[in-house]
Amino acid sequence: MTPAGGDAAFLLALGQRVRLLRARRGMTRRILAAQSGVSERYISAVEAGTGNGSILLLRALATALNVGILALLDPEADAATPAIARTPGYRGRVALIGLRGAGKSTLGPLLAVRLGVPFLELDREIETGAGLGLAEIMELHGQSGFRRMERGVLDRLIDGHPRAVIAAGGGIVAEAGTFARLLETCLTVWIKADPQDHMQRVIDQGDLRPMRDNRRSMDDLRAILASREALYARADIQIETTGRDVASALAALEAAVTGRSPGCPHRTAIQRPDPAAPPHQ
Repeated sequence: MTPAGGDAAFLLALGQRVRLLRARRGMTRRILAAQSGVSERYISAVEAGTGNGSILLLRALATALNVGILALLDPEADAATPAIARTPGYRGRVALIGLRGAGKSTLGPLLAVRLGVPFLELDREIETGAGLGLAEIMELHGQSGFRRMERGVLDRLIDGHPRAVIAAGGGIVAEAGTFARLLETCLTVWIKADPQDHMQRVIDQGDLRPMRDNRRSMDDLRAILASREALYARADIQIETTGRDVASALAALEAAVTGRSPGCPHRTAIQRPDPAAPPHQ
C-alpha cells in the first residue's frame, strides 16, 4: 500500500537520509545489513521510500551507522558546521584527508621526510592498537566500535606528536566530533582525485575487488565522494592529484603547507601560524 500525502514525502526523505549516511561512511547495503541485523531487502525498501517499519528497526539502522536516530529523521540534525577553535601550534601537524586512492599514503611519507617530522597513518595505528585488521575490527565491533577506537587513537597521536604528518581514513569526516578534533588540532589538506583515478589506484595497490563489478563499484564510489564532498571541503588546503605525477603533487603539497613557492629550498620544520590569523570557520 502506497503511503499518502505527507507520509510518502516523509518516508522518501527518510530513505534519502539513510542512503546519504550509508554512502558517506562507505558502507554497502550488505555491510549495513550485517551490522544492523536489518535485511538488505528492508534497507532497500527504506531507501526507496517504501519502508514502513517500526522505530526499533530505525534505531538499529542508526546504531549501525553510528549516528543518533534524529540524524535519520531530521536533515538539519548534522548540517551545522560551527566555527572551529584552533589549538595553539595546530600547524605543527598536517592531516591529510580524502578518499582511498587519492594519494595520502604516497604523499604523506614523502612530505614527512621533507618536513623532518614523523608520518602516522591513522588506520594502521588503529590496527596496531587493536591487534586486528580493519575488516576484523568492523566484523567484531561494528561501525560504532571502530569509530570509538578511531577517536581514541587520534587523541593519542595528537597528544603525543606536536609535529607530524597524519594520514586519516577517508570516512573520518562522517564523524562530527572526531572530524572537529582533527580540524582544531591540525592543518588539514584534502587530497583530491577524479573517481576514475581513485578506482585505478586502488586496483594498482592490489585490491581487485572493484573489478568484479566495476559499474556498481564506480556508482558506489561516486556516491561516497558526493556525500562527503562538502565535508572534505572544510579542509584548510585542497591539492588536486589527477593529471599530476608524484613529484609535481608533492611539490604543490609542500608549497601549500609551508607557504614557500615550489622549487624553493626545503624546510625542515612546518611553518608556524600567524598569531593574527583569524580562527578557522
